[in-house]
Amino acid sequence: MITSVFSKSRPINYILITTLLVLCFLLFQFQSNFNTISTLEIGKKVVLLLLLVGSLYITNFITKKNGLSKDNSYTFFLFFVFLILFPKTLSNGALIISNLFVLLALRRLISMQSLITPKEKIFDASFWIFTAALFNFWCILFIILVFVSIIFHVSRDYRNWTIPFIAFFTVLVISVLGTLIYNPSLIQNYISKIVIDFDLKYIETIFQNIALFIYVTTALVAFVSMIFILRNKLSNLQASYRKMIFAFIIGLAIFFISPNKDNSFLIYTFVPVSIMLTNYLETINKYWIKESILVIILTASILTFVFQLL
Repeated sequence: MITSVFSKSRPINYILITTLLVLCFLLFQFQSNFNTISTLEIGKKVVLLLLLVGSLYITNFITKKNGLSKDNSYTFFLFFVFLILFPKTLSNGALIISNLFVLLALRRLISMQSLITPKEKIFDASFWIFTAALFNFWCILFIILVFVSIIFHVSRDYRNWTIPFIAFFTVLVISVLGTLIYNPSLIQNYISKIVIDFDLKYIETIFQNIALFIYVTTALVAFVSMIFILRNKLSNLQASYRKMIFAFIIGLAIFFISPNKDNSFLIYTFVPVSIMLTNYLETINKYWIKESILVIILTASILTFVFQLL
């Protein structure tokens, strides 16, 4: 049933997933203190919800615009499933905002395969990544993906290698001036958070452990399958899939080195895993196998979401 619903890219699919995301978001945000929450807090939560919905549709745009999947809605569906698998993601504003900026950067980097205005795309992607780093410093690692993209497409023009540094100083000047005007202490607070922490002893409940196991298993299947099917992809698309692989690895690195981490820090890997798993599902000819994979992932996500609400 799930396979038949999302095997095509229909408007009803996007409406359904968007509605489910709104419902899950409301259930998680207002599960205990709906009557006491202030108007300002409600406003902030509405903004977070809009950013999450925006992230869903940017993900779909990246996938469809650049031909990273066939005419289906699997990537859209999987990104939603991973969000509810780790419900704390739905309330972490810094992660939601920084991930949105990373997605905007990915959109520009993937589109570099057309070789149209590459310098503008390099600057835009670098600018969004450095902006994302303002909300979570270690997002700065995604700048590696910018240089990887330069190597793939426009490495011969030396000027392209300087553009990320121009973007860095642009964001640096704007952010420093802004903080000096409004709140100079933000600079010291920001610097104090630039630390490396490999501690993984953050899991508080068995359901968080189960959710992590499900995601790690799914991500490994997606990653390994992508490595094997990459050679069968069209030559003009292989660079884009390689960028997804690099994005996944960078996202994992951010998760492992971030301080005060929890499962929600895996958000930076959601889109690469969704796209890679979509491509794996597209290679499966037997309906029941594809259906079983989607049912297992969805059921596990719903159950862990419900139990983590309790």
